[in-house]
Amino acid sequence: MERIEYYRQCIRKLLTEQASAENSNPDVECQLVFDTEHDHYQLLDVGWEGLKRVYNCFIHLDIKDGKIWIQRNTTELDIAQALVEMGVSKEEIVLGLHPPYKRPYTGYGVA
Repeated sequence: MERIEYYRQCIRKLLTEQASAENSNPDVECQLVFDTEHDHYQLLDVGWEGLKRVYNCFIHLDIKDGKIWIQRNTTELDIAQALVEMGVSKEEIVLGLHPPYKRPYTGYGVA
């Protein structure tokens, strides 16, 4: 359980740092979603640009079966590498945004 709590801390740190880099439009709110009960973590933009509704999930990470799953990443941040630099082993990171048949070739964990 200690390892899972460390993963939660790493994810919160990464998302918080990324959220502080956002914020170019005062009408668009950058939201951090930390669901520590179900281990879902997201970085969202919500608001309006003129008459256009803005709702975009930039980053979505989950902790499932003791591994960090990268479900979505539309930023320039290499989340997997950042997690490795924080001490998370590559085998404990699953690139969920890749189809299952590709995951064994990514150098990271598989489900």
